[in-house]
Amino acid sequence: MIWNRMSSGSYFPPPVRRVDIPKDDSKTRPLGIPTVADRVAQMVVKRFLEPLLEPRVHKDSYGYRPGKSALDAVGMARQRCWRHAWVLDLDIRAFFDSIETNLLMRAVRKHTDCPWVLMYIERWLKAPVQMADGSLIGRDRGTPQGVLDLWFERAVKVRLRGEARLVRYIDDFVICFQYREDALRVTDALRHRLGKFGLALEPTKTKLVEFGRFAQRHAGKRGRNRPETIYFLGLTLYCTRNRKGNFKVGMRTEKSRLKRSLLSLQELMWRIRHYKISDQVAEINRVLRGHYAYYGVAGNLRSLIKVYQVVERYWRRMLCSRSRDGGRLSWGAFNQIKERNPLLRPKLRLPHRELQALAVL
Repeated sequence: MIWNRMSSGSYFPPPVRRVDIPKDDSKTRPLGIPTVADRVAQMVVKRFLEPLLEPRVHKDSYGYRPGKSALDAVGMARQRCWRHAWVLDLDIRAFFDSIETNLLMRAVRKHTDCPWVLMYIERWLKAPVQMADGSLIGRDRGTPQGVLDLWFERAVKVRLRGEARLVRYIDDFVICFQYREDALRVTDALRHRLGKFGLALEPTKTKLVEFGRFAQRHAGKRGRNRPETIYFLGLTLYCTRNRKGNFKVGMRTEKSRLKRSLLSLQELMWRIRHYKISDQVAEINRVLRGHYAYYGVAGNLRSLIKVYQVVERYWRRMLCSRSRDGGRLSWGAFNQIKERNPLLRPKLRLPHRELQALAVL
């Protein structure tokens, strides 16, 4: 039925339900949730456009691409931070809310002239937003992808003194430089470039960081105890040493993301505390499995263990609160419960060797 409506041109996207999700800075980010039928319609257009656009997308762009993931981008960023002395950690202010629809449609028309595809993309971009109170709000702005990669490759890199490499996942990106003066020039050029699209850098989250094997030595000269860190896709990348004393790029869960994950797990355990124990464990393990799958990268085992230990302690508290006699639940009795209904233990999804294999320079 959806295809019949689309082929006749009579399909109009329903309003997109808006949900505000928390961000790391205690603010919220609006997320649009389409209906199931609308997702099916979008998939039809995606299957038409993807073979046309995929060969043209730059290799350093990882967001929403077949066969590429956020962890692929993290692995590449880690490798390039290891090879370069300066890293530009960038954040675009209100990226998903700022670009004008007409500019985005101009970009789409450069890659296809198919009338029905252009018609439905424009309808989706202009579909009203349904707020929590049920009211509808029109919009004339959308979500772009690709205003940066080709410009950086064709117009910027050729004018730099040294090597520079970019890694991007949707609106999160880092640029690694050989020389500091190149990084400063690109920062100024990027502000001007983004301004053409109605975008701007977020000054509180954009910073130039000295990285690499000499960063520790130079940090001492500048009065710091250790080099600065960078944040990319929920992970903190930092300078450290391996057991042999050689430089390496370490990774751990970013503090605000770790705090958010723990709060979410605690809220879940409070909500399900009166479920059967087997059902509680199934729900907790479902969330733990997703957490380990993303954050289970080499060097981050300590953060995973912390999550497991917090969950273990808080789950026991919830079991103790189930009845008047619950306060008598000893650790021995609790361990017997865990033996029958084990919590999922931390496991690295990407050990060091597999993480290195992701980054092919």
